[in-house]
Amino acid sequence: MTDETPTNLDSLRERIDSLDNEILRLISARADCAKQVAEVKTKHDPSAVFYRPEREAQVLRRIMELNPGPLNSEEMARLFREIMSACLALEQPTKVAYLGPEGTFTQQAALKHFGESAVSMPMAAIDEVFREVEAGAVNYGVVPVENSTEGVVSHTLDSFMDSSIHICGEVVLRIHHHLLVSDTTLRDKVSRVYSHPQSLAQCRKWLDAHYPRAERVPVSSNAEAARMIKSEWHSAAIAGDMAAKLYGLEKVAEKIEDRPDNSTRFLIIGSQHVPMSGEDKTSIVVAMRNQPGALHDLLEPFHRHSIDLTRLETRPSRTGVWNYVFFIDFKGHVDEPRVAAVLEEVRLRASEVKVLGSYPVGVL
Repeated sequence: MTDETPTNLDSLRERIDSLDNEILRLISARADCAKQVAEVKTKHDPSAVFYRPEREAQVLRRIMELNPGPLNSEEMARLFREIMSACLALEQPTKVAYLGPEGTFTQQAALKHFGESAVSMPMAAIDEVFREVEAGAVNYGVVPVENSTEGVVSHTLDSFMDSSIHICGEVVLRIHHHLLVSDTTLRDKVSRVYSHPQSLAQCRKWLDAHYPRAERVPVSSNAEAARMIKSEWHSAAIAGDMAAKLYGLEKVAEKIEDRPDNSTRFLIIGSQHVPMSGEDKTSIVVAMRNQPGALHDLLEPFHRHSIDLTRLETRPSRTGVWNYVFFIDFKGHVDEPRVAAVLEEVRLRASEVKVLGSYPVGVL
């Protein structure tokens, strides 16, 4: 070690302190600006909406584009997401209902999208999340809609059939499962593994290889599985990081999912129409009459106008009117002329068309 090293370290630390002071000043200035925005909005409209999904998406995309490094763009966007979340809380705390209990991947998705300053409220079922949003008890809801390995979440699609709620955003979460035990678990005596049915399916090969004789017990959520093993010395749970932290569990094995690209898409639901952000997606539900070529007639206008379909799901009819019910996601916004033209053609061919919402493509 040379004589210059301590001096260099002291100099770098002084530089860091100076930068921290400047960061603190700028964050405080941004927060003060957010308070002024709230004052201007409420002066003109006491019921003004403070959270603007399209504006937030534009800001985060801009940050990612301008990011010079060395932090990667997604990490930089996450930092700004938390700053924006804290500033928004000064204007008006955002209340978010999610499919509970506490510690689920849906809560993790809610915090990823809205930040740690949002007030997250667990609900026992997906339809309860919809009801809380419709009643105005919360500003938004977060519900799972599809998993890359297990497919669509039927309860979420069914809830849209009878609801006036709009889709305001989306968030895709990489799902990592861990085998968890408590401080009282006898690891060499594990004879039971609790988890949500989808998680058990997503870790089937790993369980076959490492715990072939253990009973696999499906429960309502991974968080519930984590809670249950606290009182059982011979049990383990499959759950994520939030559940492990919440219940003080230890990871015996990490990332045990059979497919490393395992991810779940969640929808943000609310009551507002979201303007264009520049990179948007639209979701619709369409009822077609029971006749030959119905699906071709539905999809042909999208092909002719070069609109990219990202998802197509079919659900059973619940009334005589809804013979075939299709849930469709496609790139574009309802306020775009070509999207409006396609929807007009589809309405002429379908028995009913319901636009669930246009919203920014998930940034994080």
